[in-house]
Amino acid sequence: MANSASGMAVNDECKLMFLDLKTKRNYRFIIFKIDERIQQVTVEKLGQPEETYDDFTASLPADECRYAVFDFDFVTDENCQKSKIFFISWAPDTSRVRSKMLYASSKDRFKRELDGIQVELQATDPSEMSIDIVKARAL
Repeated sequence: MANSASGMAVNDECKLMFLDLKTKRNYRFIIFKIDERIQQVTVEKLGQPEETYDDFTASLPADECRYAVFDFDFVTDENCQKSKIFFISWAPDTSRVRSKMLYASSKDRFKRELDGIQVELQATDPSEMSIDIVKARAL
């Protein structure tokens, strides 16, 4: 097996879809999965612009690790419409230890491939990435 920290390839589709989310706002969120068979990070799901944060959290598997980006729209105290791109590392307690280690060791390299991430969250259960936490981190 290739060294997880350096041997994990990133599928070009990941970068292209992220660019679409960042520049064209074609997607609300993207969920990425490590395909252990081919040692590569791939796109698992694309969230449409009208989908909500609840749709996003419902798309994360309850017992498997994932990476995700979410384009969060909010209004500042000064009444300005803004958006921030969140990178979320999802590693539920119920996921396999090997999977958690693989996602943890590959995260920084994968994140570097996605230029434009503004906020990072790590979550092991849904309460750690509640909408209130996201709002607080966005401001």
